[in-house]
Amino acid sequence: MAEYRLSVRLTPKASRDQVVGWEEGVLRVRVTAPPVEGRANQALLRLLARALDVPQSRLTLVVGQTQRNKVIAVEGLTEEEVRGRLSAAIPNKRS
Repeated sequence: MAEYRLSVRLTPKASRDQVVGWEEGVLRVRVTAPPVEGRANQALLRLLARALDVPQSRLTLVVGQTQRNKVIAVEGLTEEEVRGRLSAAIPNKRS
């Protein structure tokens, strides 16, 4: 089964859980959970699973357990599928 490695920049303790957008090939994500006892990481995986429409069991935190910069392995989706689904989850910016 295919696996795609997704680079993520996580901001914990945000006002809401949100996929913010792409910046230089890295997905920016905010979660309300604090970076304590893995809570922000779990919130990140839950949010990505919803945005990608896959079970959370298909996502694995590979790098960055205690850092803002993370690498998530996404099992069963191609890079195009991952980027397309995540781009659809990014709210439209309105001026």
